Amino acid sequence: MSLVVDIRHRLGDFSLEAAFSSDGGVTALFGRSGSGKTSLIRIIAGLTRPADGRVQLDGDVLVDTAAHRFVPPHRRRFGYVFQEARLFPHLTVRRNLDYGRWFAPKGARAENPARIIDLLGIGSLLDRQPAHLSGGEKQRVAIGRALLSSPRLLLMDEPLAALDDERKAEILPYLERLRDEVGIPIVYVSHSVAEVARLADTVVLMAAGRIEAIGPASDVLGGPRLASAMERREAGSVLTGRVEANDAAHGLATIRLEGGAALLVPGAKASPGETVRLRIPARDVMVATARPEGLSALNILEGTLEAIEPDGEGMASLRIACGGDHVRARITALSVERLGLEPGLPVHAVIKTVALE
Repeated sequence: MSLVVDIRHRLGDFSLEAAFSSDGGVTALFGRSGSGKTSLIRIIAGLTRPADGRVQLDGDVLVDTAAHRFVPPHRRRFGYVFQEARLFPHLTVRRNLDYGRWFAPKGARAENPARIIDLLGIGSLLDRQPAHLSGGEKQRVAIGRALLSSPRLLLMDEPLAALDDERKAEILPYLERLRDEVGIPIVYVSHSVAEVARLADTVVLMAAGRIEAIGPASDVLGGPRLASAMERREAGSVLTGRVEANDAAHGLATIRLEGGAALLVPGAKASPGETVRLRIPARDVMVATARPEGLSALNILEGTLEAIEPDGEGMASLRIACGGDHVRARITALSVERLGLEPGLPVHAVIKTVALE
C-alpha cells in the first residue's frame, strides 16, 4: 500500500499544508490539539474537499484539484472509526457488524466475520444492545464494523480519546493485534505519546497546520522536534526489544533491547520471545558520571553522552548512546554544569522501573 498526500487548505484563519507518503502499517498523525490532524484525516477520507493538492492510494487518484478530480467518500472504500463509536442503538452488536458487511463491494476480499470477532474479543457481546456495552466494548464493535466493510484503508480519528485510562488499557492490546494480524493499512490520529509509541510504525508530527517531522516512531518520538510540537515533558525515548524472561512473583519482565542491554519492566504477563516497545520519558532518567549504588532504581545503563541541547528554560535534553540504543534524559542546566557533562563523556543512565511503559 502506498498513500501519497500533498494538500493545502484553509479553514477560516487556520491554514493547513501537509505532504507525506506512507507505505503501509500504522501511520500516526500526531500532535497537540488544534495542530490539524483531524482536518487532514477528513481530507484523506473525502469528508473535506481540499482547496489545492492531491491524494492518491496505490496509484488510484482520489483527489487532484488541478485535474478537477474528487472521488466521493462512499467510493473510496475506506473504513472510518470516530472518537465516539456511533453504533446504531436499536441494533444488536451482531446486526451492527452485519451493517458493515453490507458495504463490502462485490468481488472484494471479504474479511472472515468469525476471525474479526475473535480478533477483537467481542464474541460474547453479539446479542447485546449498545446501551449495555462499556466504552471500550463499543469501540471494539465500531472497529469490527469498519473492518467488515472490506476497506482498503482504515482511518482512526482519536478512537481512544473518549475513554478513561482503564478502558484505554483494555482496548490497546486489540489494536496491536489489528496492526499485526489483519494487514490493512491504518492512518491513526492521536495526541497521546503513549498510544503512538505503542502502535505506530511511522509518525507524522504536526504543529500549527504544518508537518514538523516524519519518520519511524523511535526517531520522531525521540527526536528534537517533539519538544517544539508537544509539551517538553512528553520528550523521551522509544526502544524495541524482546521479552527474555518474566518474573511473575514480582510482576516484572526482562526485555533485551536491540542494542544488547537488558531492562526490567512491569508486565510479567508478556510472553518470552515477544517483541515489545518501551517508552522511557526523558524526565524519568537520571544521569550519573559513576555507577551509583544503594538506589531503588533497577535499571542502570552504561553509555556515552552524545549531545546536550539546552532548551532555554533552565533545562537541557541529553542524548545518551547505550550500545545500539539511544536514551534521552531531561535534567537541569545546573546539573549539567555541576557534573561537568560534555559530549563524549562516559555516563550511566538511571531509569526507574515504574517509569517504563
